[in-house]
Amino acid sequence: MITLPNLENERYGRQMSDQISQPLVAAQSAAKEIAEITGKASHEMSFTLGSGWSDAASIFGEPAHKIEMSKLSGFATSTVAGHGGHISSYTINNKNILIFFGRTHLYEGKGIDAVVHGTRTAVSAGAKIVVLTNACGGINPNYSVGQPVLIRDHISLTGISPIKGANFVDLTDVYSARLRAQLKSYDPTLAEGVYAHWPGPTYETPAEIRMIGILGADLVGMSTVPEAIAAHAMGAEVIGISLVTNPAAGLSKNKLSHEEVVAAGKASAEKVGKLLENLLKVS
Repeated sequence: MITLPNLENERYGRQMSDQISQPLVAAQSAAKEIAEITGKASHEMSFTLGSGWSDAASIFGEPAHKIEMSKLSGFATSTVAGHGGHISSYTINNKNILIFFGRTHLYEGKGIDAVVHGTRTAVSAGAKIVVLTNACGGINPNYSVGQPVLIRDHISLTGISPIKGANFVDLTDVYSARLRAQLKSYDPTLAEGVYAHWPGPTYETPAEIRMIGILGADLVGMSTVPEAIAAHAMGAEVIGISLVTNPAAGLSKNKLSHEEVVAAGKASAEKVGKLLENLLKVS
């Protein structure tokens, strides 16, 4: 008896294979383009700067190369105020690093692969350590505006993962305990907390913040989690840092605004700049 192939299953298998491989191929293409532009075969470390974090990068001085993201494979122009649209390459202490000024968020409607494309590009470019920063709302009453907090763990409230197919990734240690310990050795005052990923673009209601707090979150924001998952899945060590730019909804009398977030980031530029400088010492 001859068994005929199940064409529908074969077609589905090819489609799934394409969905998994195409985003990685795009990231590899972008990484190759970065190497050609910079003349550097690899970059060992990458930083993604969240809302209001850009001013802190001035501590690194002038970059050796500045690349518009839209010129690279798979990237689109950033649409969010407070986010630049370029990547800078630096060589500091004999270490090549990439800094991404801006990112894509889920609420922009470009899909999950666009959200993690920058991170996948960084790891494809050689980054063994991926630093993800963000501006966030503080739920934990012990946090104050302008305070940086290391992300110890996260809660995804979007139900969307950058991992496709039967690729089961252990997220027990997605935020490197080793890197957090090293960073705290330079600044023992650094707090740690759990970050909740909210889909946005609306801010949370006071009732939703109470719910998120009951779930165990100390911080809430609209980024970072998909990128952390993507980098961890590719084998990079991840460290996440949130800058508390406002109390979460219902925890103060003020209405939330993106302008407030960016302003708080700028006011904390010197403090978080020192933090970024300390990150260059981790190995």
